[in-house]
Amino acid sequence: MDKVSGVDFGKALELLRLGKCVARKGWNGSGIYIGLHKPTGEFMTQEFIYIDTTGLITDNGSAPKSRVPWLASQTDMLASDWVVVAPRTK
Repeated sequence: MDKVSGVDFGKALELLRLGKCVARKGWNGSGIYIGLHKPTGEFMTQEFIYIDTTGLITDNGSAPKSRVPWLASQTDMLASDWVVVAPRTK
């Protein structure tokens, strides 16, 4: 699953720009990742990072399943446990 392991946030951003999806090993639950949305010109006009929890696996199954814009926390930006993951397919 992981192609690159243990990278910092700067490298994770570079990977997003290359079309990869990344996640933190330290996040709760598996199946969470972030990706970079590139505008198609129809609605959004700027790139933005989104978080996808549609594949989230939890013990009780009550976590929200969604895909929404994402903002990095200080902990995320300073972490060096970012990994490349395969995006969830529809």
